[in-house]
Amino acid sequence: MTEPAPTVLTRAEWEPLARAHSEAADALTAGHRERAGRAEKHAIEDFLFEYYGVRPSRLRRWHPGLGIVLEDAPEHARWTFYRDGARGTQVDVDAFLEARGRGLAHIVRLLEATASRPARYGCFGLHEWAMVYRAGVERRHPLPLRLGQDGTDAVVEANPIACSHIDAFRFFTPEARPLNQLQPTRETQVAMEQPGCLHATMDLYKWAAKLTPVVPSSLTLEAFALALEVRQVDMQASPYDVSRFGLEAIAVETPDGKREYARRQREFAERGGALRARLLEALSPLAHAVARSAPHPRAS
Repeated sequence: MTEPAPTVLTRAEWEPLARAHSEAADALTAGHRERAGRAEKHAIEDFLFEYYGVRPSRLRRWHPGLGIVLEDAPEHARWTFYRDGARGTQVDVDAFLEARGRGLAHIVRLLEATASRPARYGCFGLHEWAMVYRAGVERRHPLPLRLGQDGTDAVVEANPIACSHIDAFRFFTPEARPLNQLQPTRETQVAMEQPGCLHATMDLYKWAAKLTPVVPSSLTLEAFALALEVRQVDMQASPYDVSRFGLEAIAVETPDGKREYARRQREFAERGGALRARLLEALSPLAHAVARSAPHPRAS
């Protein structure tokens, strides 16, 4: 099959796009950058920078994605996974696949598998509670517990825990792990991840960032903005007192709180589903490489 001709953008065409992207990224990361200058921590927003490991300077870089050739773009030519050609500078697909092919194949399989499943809305954000169950003073965030340790433990013991996300489950306290109805592992991640999970939606930002510059920066920044919203709700529904950040608790220990959490969960699942589909669409030109990099099934 003949590949479609690339779109060529002059500098006068692409430079305003790059500038607008950088300005939008700066606006989203302004608070974090200002706090970093004062060596000040933020228990909610810092997660997106520390856990996912993407600096604001990297987020503000504009990448057009596959199939776009940039004229007069020496700055892009110096970046990893770009190459110069007769018509201009574009993503070096061969170099990207050589370095990241297996990772790309895994991410595509995970995104496709997650998209194929119905969303589940019965976890009520109790993963954060399980992370501090019987933890005493050893907690992930330097915030007080809204119900105290005994009250927090009682909520965990009175409610079913059903976390399907390995990167949440792995932070459960040892006492909480047996209480989870599911026992996700890294090996079962593709088989278990589901689109109702707030962390699966936040992870869309991780996958987009890992697949830079194949994924266009507009999509990565949209995933980051969604992850910011999800992270806030994640912490509002947590056992921590987040009132110092001007946020109200989503009291998932109550019926009203559970309903509110499930409502937010549905909204995020819908938006995340649309974003997941666009990520897969952006990666579709590499479908042949994904198939080639996929592991062969073991003989039974």
